Amino acid sequence: MFLKRLLCLLLCVFLVSPVCAAEQTKYVALTFDDGPSGRFTRALLDGLKDRGAKATFLLCGYRLKDYPREAKRICAEGHEIGLHGYSHGCMAKMCQEELEREIADTLALLPEGCRPAFLRPPGGKYSKEVLDAAEQADLGVLGWSVDPRDWATHDASGIRRQVLEQVRSGDVILLHDMSDSSVEAALAIVDALKLQGYEFVTVTELARLTGQAIEPGKVYMRFS
Repeated sequence: MFLKRLLCLLLCVFLVSPVCAAEQTKYVALTFDDGPSGRFTRALLDGLKDRGAKATFLLCGYRLKDYPREAKRICAEGHEIGLHGYSHGCMAKMCQEELEREIADTLALLPEGCRPAFLRPPGGKYSKEVLDAAEQADLGVLGWSVDPRDWATHDASGIRRQVLEQVRSGDVILLHDMSDSSVEAALAIVDALKLQGYEFVTVTELARLTGQAIEPGKVYMRFS
């Protein structure tokens, strides 16, 4: 009788475990501003590929002119591209004509077949005119919910620690594609969070997984 009960218990464990594992999966989006940036972008892409992680890169037009190969590789490897303006100027201070030019000039430099879903204004600062310009360009406006201010420090371990202390499933993490410390921190964050059951997806995929549709001109900070 004892053996029979034990076998039944083990059978229940095996049947229930896959369901529990699926329910415990957590999703987060890594985003990188200010690229593409040559060797930093290449190091990020190498590391993300090794880890099976996807990310969203918010690119500047003036950087796209210098690093078209890196932008093409971002798309080719299944990552997402968004716009970060052409000049990296403060969009909240621009008129409608300037905003339309910032967006159009950046779009013109994207790899063929690459269609962005988001505009992220530099500094996260936006106005009604920014939202209107994004809507006209069929772009959502992307903010963030976790910001370790990696641009202000070269302390990779400190950046990693701040993210791990704040992150929750559905978060959009802001990092930058501009320094060795940011690259090191980003890959360390992926390693640490994967051990906690997180999966790294693009922002568009994160929205889909949480049942949200991206609406042009609407601001998104995180997805719950």
